[in-house]
Amino acid sequence: MNAAGTGRPIDPAVRIGHVHLKVADLDRALAFYCGVLGFELTQRYGEQAAFVSAGGYHHHIGLNTWESRGGAPPPGTTGLYHVAILYPTRAALADAARRLAAAGIPLDGASDHGVSEALYLRDPDGNGLELYVDRPPADWPRDADGALAMTTRRLDLGSLLAEPKVG
Repeated sequence: MNAAGTGRPIDPAVRIGHVHLKVADLDRALAFYCGVLGFELTQRYGEQAAFVSAGGYHHHIGLNTWESRGGAPPPGTTGLYHVAILYPTRAALADAARRLAAAGIPLDGASDHGVSEALYLRDPDGNGLELYVDRPPADWPRDADGALAMTTRRLDLGSLLAEPKVG
C-alpha cells in the first residue's frame, strides 16, 4: 500500500515531464537557462513566456511572467524548494559546473548523496536548482537490511572538475 492508502502504486514509468516557473524578467531567465546552462529555446510567446529543452524535447522548463513580471522571490513561504535537473553523465555535470563558474554564478552547496552527486544554486529569480547525476543503482549505498541508505557528504568538486570536457 502506498502512503496515500490507495493500495495501488503509480505506474513505474511515470516521470516528471517539465517544470513551469514564474520569473520576474523573461530575458534574464533565458540568459541563465539557455546562455549559462545551455538549454535550447523551443518556443517563445513575446515577452510573457518561453519554453526551453534539452535534446529536442518540446520543453523541460517553462518560464512565464504572467503573474510575476518585476516581482521578487517570496522568502519564508511554502512553495517550490528546488527543481532537480538530471544530467546523463558525470562529465556532463562537470560541464555544468564549469559553465556556472565561467558565468560567476555561486553554488549554495555541493553534495555527494551516495546515490547521486549534486550541485545546488539559485537561478536569477531565486528559484532553487539542483543539478545532479545519478550513480548506477548497483552502486547505491544500502544498510545491513538492504534498504537504501542515502547520505549527505561534501562533494569533491576537484574530482568532478577533473572529468573530461564534453564535446
